[in-house]
Amino acid sequence: MKWLEVQIKTTHENEDIVSEIFYKYGATGLAIEDPNDIKEFSRTEKDWDFIDPSLIDLGFDGIIIKAYYFMDNGISDNLMLIKNELDTYGELSTLEVDEDDWADNWKKYFPVIKIDDNIIIKPSWEAYEKKTGDIIIELDPGMAFGTGTHETTMMCTEVLKRYVKSDSVVYDVGCGSGILSIVAAKLGAKEVIGIDLDEMCVQISNENIKKNNVSEVVKIKHGNLLDVIDGKANIIVANIIAEVLAEMIESIDKYLIEGGIFIGSGIIVEKISLVKNALLENDFNIISIKEENGWACIVASK
Repeated sequence: MKWLEVQIKTTHENEDIVSEIFYKYGATGLAIEDPNDIKEFSRTEKDWDFIDPSLIDLGFDGIIIKAYYFMDNGISDNLMLIKNELDTYGELSTLEVDEDDWADNWKKYFPVIKIDDNIIIKPSWEAYEKKTGDIIIELDPGMAFGTGTHETTMMCTEVLKRYVKSDSVVYDVGCGSGILSIVAAKLGAKEVIGIDLDEMCVQISNENIKKNNVSEVVKIKHGNLLDVIDGKANIIVANIIAEVLAEMIESIDKYLIEGGIFIGSGIIVEKISLVKNALLENDFNIISIKEENGWACIVASK
């Protein structure tokens, strides 16, 4: 299968709006190359051996956002609309790619990551020697993994480690590659439901769940936010964008037990107030707000 890669060189400040424009015209996935993100992955000097040097020096002060579209009869019309809307945001270019090439390209963005003291996110193609106490999440992100928001995944994981108990029911909204669902299961949750609107994400999440032997605990549903859920959870984690979080919070009472924990991330720092105000207006108590490299994670209880 052929795909069209649409690439733009732009600034950090434009990341959110450019991404929204790409998705508006049907992007199946995004890859965001940011040297600051890559450096953040590299916690020790040894780690640099596993990172493609071209990702560290882009040759300009900014980021590259790559969007992927099916090569079909309508792409040329959409491409003109995309170019018109993005004209003021940076330099645009296109490239035709094969599906296999695209899948392989994800690998250079995804080294072994250690979160907190003992949670290891390990891509399936990397070797890692397990140490005592390690919780290893083996992941093949494929086309469901976004490369620009790893801080949000790390922050959500740290919060899940703090709150997941043996009797926890966890809903993972916008589960992507299934990483947070798997983390919750491996931390001991008794039931986890991941939800995603993208069928590709549902497929890849299910593959990763099998790979990590947590199929008895984790179930993935295809649907919009919490619309496909019956029942209430102890913890709801949603790693999506601020506007969607704010809208979802208005009806979250139906899905979260009294005293339950809400973890919202995928929030750029400029939009913290949008999510915070939505929580306060719906009688949530803010427990913490953490910021990391331009992204935020808000934890609240009902």
